[in-house]
Amino acid sequence: MTTMAQETRAREARAMRQAQGTREAQEVRAAQEVRAAQEVRAAQEAREVQRARESPGAGGSEIRRHELAAFLRSRRERITPEQVGLPRGARRRTPGLRREEVAHLSAVGVTWYTWLEQSRDIQVSVQVLDALARTLLLDPSERAHLFQLAAATDPTPASSCTGVTDAVREVLDQLDPLPACVQNSRYDILAYNRTYSRLLCDLDAIPPEDRNCMILVHTHPQWRESVVHLDESMRLMAAKLRASMAGHLTEPAWKMLVKRLQSESPEFRENWERYEVVATRSKTKQFRNPHVGLLDLTHTDLWLSPELGARLVTYAPADEVTRERLEKLYAFARAASAESAETAETAGTAKSAETAGTAKTAKSAEAAGIGVRR
Repeated sequence: MTTMAQETRAREARAMRQAQGTREAQEVRAAQEVRAAQEVRAAQEAREVQRARESPGAGGSEIRRHELAAFLRSRRERITPEQVGLPRGARRRTPGLRREEVAHLSAVGVTWYTWLEQSRDIQVSVQVLDALARTLLLDPSERAHLFQLAAATDPTPASSCTGVTDAVREVLDQLDPLPACVQNSRYDILAYNRTYSRLLCDLDAIPPEDRNCMILVHTHPQWRESVVHLDESMRLMAAKLRASMAGHLTEPAWKMLVKRLQSESPEFRENWERYEVVATRSKTKQFRNPHVGLLDLTHTDLWLSPELGARLVTYAPADEVTRERLEKLYAFARAASAESAETAETAGTAKSAETAGTAKTAKSAEAAGIGVRR
């Protein structure tokens, strides 16, 4: 009996090893197939772009469409499903995201996005380009490249800061420790001083294209926690935005902002449907800062360029306790800024030393007759 049981266990162990080997072989073959398909697609894309460039009748728009299609595919294939909150699944063979996943996350049609990757001659709005840039996690350089390939102008504050001169930036710095920033009527934050950078969150950590008070108050957790009367603030800001938008109804940047807020915030959708309008006005606001505590501040707008909507937004302390806390917040912001600069300098020094060390090693090896692999 003991021998039979041992033989049975041995057979089961062999079967498990064989099954494991089969699964590993299948995974290896699947990975090889994915790499091969990716290489074939890359070669095909390169040939298509080259044919478009060499074609006698090819115009600049056709070349841009091929370059745009290749760029979108390359960015899509580098992103894992986990990076955008999607399950990987057991049978995924497509490197990165699928086309339908990009279309869904960007709120565009699957067929339309497929045509875009097939270099079809279709019109692409700046709203769609913005959505694709956020879905594909493009950095500022890649975002600029995307808009250039599409022959479109990026309407976000990351691409321009109208109304912010060196003199205005000097005024912002001189206002510390009073929080101050420059905004336009669309609530884009175009510039700010150190105290403002830590008033509601670490603003330096926010991508420039997302530095918008409407977006932050509706989507950023720390910003929302810092606003004491959040519901009232969101309703008032929506009413002010609607009042300002009357003069910008056809402008892509405004429509893009409203569409994004409607898709990401139920509170904004509800407030927007009220059709309330409110003129800009000064008022006392309360913020709950994680570093210094409760702040009572008087909000004032100073218009810099009425025709463009640029304004200097200032916050003055409403009492002595708040004044003292603003001093502490400014000190904290300065220390945090100095620490960040020191960290960046240390990283740069280490990189330079590493580069110098590599060069020295290569030179020594060359002098000794040793081949250094580069």
